[in-house]
Amino acid sequence: MTCTGVTYPGTHDTTSSDPERIRKDHVALGAQVKEAGAQACTGIENIDEAITLLEQNNWDLVAAINGVIPQENGILQSDYGGETLHSPVYGPASHPTTSTSTVSPPVSTSASAFRPVVPSRQIVERLPRMLDFRVEYRDRNVDVVVEDSCTVGEIKQILENELQIPVAKMLLKGWKCGDVDDSTVLRTLHLPKNSNLYVLTPDLPPPSLSSNSSALQELLNQNFMLIITHREVQREYSLNFSGSSTIQEVKRNVYDLTSIPVRHQLWEGWPPTARDESMTLAASGINFPCHQLTVGRKSSPAQPREQSEEPSTDVHMVSDSDGDDFEDATEFGVDDGEMFGMSSSALRKSPMMPENAENEGDALLQFTAEFSSRYGDCHPVFFIGSLEAAFQEAFYGKARDRKLLAIYLHHDESVLTNVFCSQMLCAESVVSYLSQNFITWAWDMTKEANRARFLTMCTRHFGSVVAQTIRTQKTDQFPLFLIIMGKRSSNEVLNVIQGNTTVDELMMRLMAAMEIFTAQQQEDIKDEDEREAREKVKREQDEAYRLSLEADRAKVQMREAQEREMAEQFRLEQIKKEQEEEREAIRLSLEQALPPEPKEENSQPVSKLRIRTPSGEFFERRFLASSNLQVVFDFVASKGYPWEEFKLLSTFPRRDVTMMDPNNSLMDAKLYPQETLFLEAKE
Repeated sequence: MTCTGVTYPGTHDTTSSDPERIRKDHVALGAQVKEAGAQACTGIENIDEAITLLEQNNWDLVAAINGVIPQENGILQSDYGGETLHSPVYGPASHPTTSTSTVSPPVSTSASAFRPVVPSRQIVERLPRMLDFRVEYRDRNVDVVVEDSCTVGEIKQILENELQIPVAKMLLKGWKCGDVDDSTVLRTLHLPKNSNLYVLTPDLPPPSLSSNSSALQELLNQNFMLIITHREVQREYSLNFSGSSTIQEVKRNVYDLTSIPVRHQLWEGWPPTARDESMTLAASGINFPCHQLTVGRKSSPAQPREQSEEPSTDVHMVSDSDGDDFEDATEFGVDDGEMFGMSSSALRKSPMMPENAENEGDALLQFTAEFSSRYGDCHPVFFIGSLEAAFQEAFYGKARDRKLLAIYLHHDESVLTNVFCSQMLCAESVVSYLSQNFITWAWDMTKEANRARFLTMCTRHFGSVVAQTIRTQKTDQFPLFLIIMGKRSSNEVLNVIQGNTTVDELMMRLMAAMEIFTAQQQEDIKDEDEREAREKVKREQDEAYRLSLEADRAKVQMREAQEREMAEQFRLEQIKKEQEEEREAIRLSLEQALPPEPKEENSQPVSKLRIRTPSGEFFERRFLASSNLQVVFDFVASKGYPWEEFKLLSTFPRRDVTMMDPNNSLMDAKLYPQETLFLEAKE
């Protein structure tokens, strides 16, 4: 095997007057010469393998060629150093002898740069190379050292003893030349001295699923922190995911952060057990609670397939989900709207909030609806209303009912927004904590008009310093989370949380703000209780004074009523007494005015009347038959029964005598010679 001459395009003119430019051109030209020389001299057709070989030998071309083509007495001559380099000689026992170097005459520059003296095929076949393999299986690494005359099947037999896995259920992957079978001889694969392989066992379930389902269930409820390094920009992201999240969800979130479509993501760090993107993180075999990954972009499809893609069997390194066939179409000049027959504007997200919204309540209603449509129904309950109304709700109730005010500032153009909303703001622990201790108000800062309006509100309520702090925040620092505490007559901003945070850090900062608020709230509650106690004592004193006044007033009224009653009683008694005296006087006068009672034996007719009183008593008297009825009436009245109040009745026939003419005589009234009458009170 001999080296062939190579011509390198794109070199710069060495006659340039810039020494530094000349030096850089020579370095680049030397690297190209070494790459081409290693490829030509070793017979390796894949440029990636040739470069890998040079990197493993620290870009020493002679050492790289000697590592691939073992020689007994082979000599590689170099025009650059003027030295003759002897390659290591492997004896029968495969022990290398010490190499020597002697100065050789310079060779002609018309010859090839490197001239290896290749030993005969018999010598090469008699001196096998030792190959080192590091084999990865789940959480184990096994080092295997074999001769290049061995077969792939012999490596599997060694792994069967180490891993206790039957050869029939073992897939050995990671060969740079694609799939191989058990009978393939390692020498024919032209492998470097050190290689990395991994074992897949698709027919065997993961140990977490087969032997410890309770441990898997516990991991599903835990949070994993993935430290993901973006290879191209050398930026690191710390993302929290629940154990029930799938690998596909992780890759989609990384797409939001890095703008690398899922099917073009090239991953490093996933364990071999992560065979399927629908697998949960708990079952994937990643380290708990923290696992490191690296992501980069696959080469453009315009490059040769063998240079831009890893072997299809390396499923844990490259994502090729069927669900993402068109997500990166715009990267190659194809618009999403053209592919699906829709305009690009129809595929854009609806704005979170209308621009120049007149009513803040209506704007917050649209914000809540759009937030739910993007990130699901598990999110903080946003206060619907103006910022002033949110202040009233949070700060101006009783001290025990007051809460912190959390203001969420959204920005659609920030790369952190989707991850912050989906992974942190919508986490159940954060949602529950906010609903219990905070009044959450939101605003969209994407549109300039809405941004200016919020800065005006911020200046009015929090002061120009806080407004200037928010004004200087860059787009990629959004979203922001402002924690506000109402402190007597002013509002204090406790914390400004940026979007590049984690769930744990967000919870810690919320809890720290809650501790400050709780301490202040306890003071406010104490002051409020003392004030209410003082007011209660004053109210009780006022009530006691009022009751005392009412009691005194009642006593006065009662005394006055008693006096009035006594006066009225006295008046009535006086009237009654006067009436009785008047009646008695009338009775006496009537009694005195009565004619004398005639004797039984009288020349004139005499009528004898027997009168029964209402009480059952009887009294009798004789009257002249010629006397008027008025004399009878006066007699009855003299006995205490005036005819105005009583009527005088006869029995047979029953008559009311008082209804007769009082001038009629007793004879005319048929009360002669005798009659029994009875008195009855008039109604």
